[in-house]
Amino acid sequence: MKIVFLDAKSIGEDIDLSIFEELGEVVKYDYTSAKEAPERAKDADVLIINKVEINEQSVGQAEHLKLVCVTATGTNNLDKAYLDQRGIAWRNVAGYSTESVAQHTFAMLFYLLEKLPYYDAYVKDEHYMGDTSFTHFAKHFHQIADMTWGIIGLGNIGRKVADIAKAFGCHVIYYSTSGRNAQPGYEQVSFDELLSQSDIVSVHAPLDENTKDLMNAEAFAKMKKSAIFLNLGRGPIVVEQDLADALKNNEIAAAGLDVLCVEPMSADNPLREIKDSNKLIITPHIAWASVEARTRLMNIILGQVKEYFKL
Repeated sequence: MKIVFLDAKSIGEDIDLSIFEELGEVVKYDYTSAKEAPERAKDADVLIINKVEINEQSVGQAEHLKLVCVTATGTNNLDKAYLDQRGIAWRNVAGYSTESVAQHTFAMLFYLLEKLPYYDAYVKDEHYMGDTSFTHFAKHFHQIADMTWGIIGLGNIGRKVADIAKAFGCHVIYYSTSGRNAQPGYEQVSFDELLSQSDIVSVHAPLDENTKDLMNAEAFAKMKKSAIFLNLGRGPIVVEQDLADALKNNEIAAAGLDVLCVEPMSADNPLREIKDSNKLIITPHIAWASVEARTRLMNIILGQVKEYFKL
């Protein structure tokens, strides 16, 4: 069996991929362009990919290909109709990063809520040294107990965030983007109700026809001016120019993003103009990427390959 990783660096160099060598020959490429994919995939029995497009152009010459494993939950990069036509199986992974993404959600929230950039700079710029008081709270912050936390997308990650928020004393409400998912234990509200009532709004939904451009100028205008917005779902759920305008015009207090419409960040991204870290934090799509989550991910993929080939 020949197993080919087409974008192994997306998993991280610190994660041990030698566990796959027990199954056969393993070939790893750091990254693979659309032009490189056909040659690299042509002798593979198994492809392990993250963002590489899998379609007739990329795997049309791969006569031995039997299984494509996506090291993620989303499968927008798979031409499933073509794979079905060829009889090529595919697998993705859900639930491997729930705790990691939930943790990052709260890390971003507290960074913004407690004005940590300001207080860190206050000390490091030596304003605290020789201050007249033992404490300094020029930038006011609030506890999240009794705040309303609105969650867009109450799947595995959204529910984990909801459970933690509830433990902090938040009143949790949610909006189902499909309109079909009633979740026991939490109050389901309309989109407009969620926007107007919430002190914190976090997105944990997939990208589909119901969520693309969901968070636009109209949506931000309905939020509290004191609200914090967090997106840990998919970048195109947010109209980035509208978010930039909302932050500049103080329509909302702050925003934290782990995902962008174009990744890596494009030179023309309007959010580049916002340099105030008290208003905006952007992390480079790392919420999913704790060591534990990535290790779990690869063990699940290994299990999928073994199960498919009945090893």
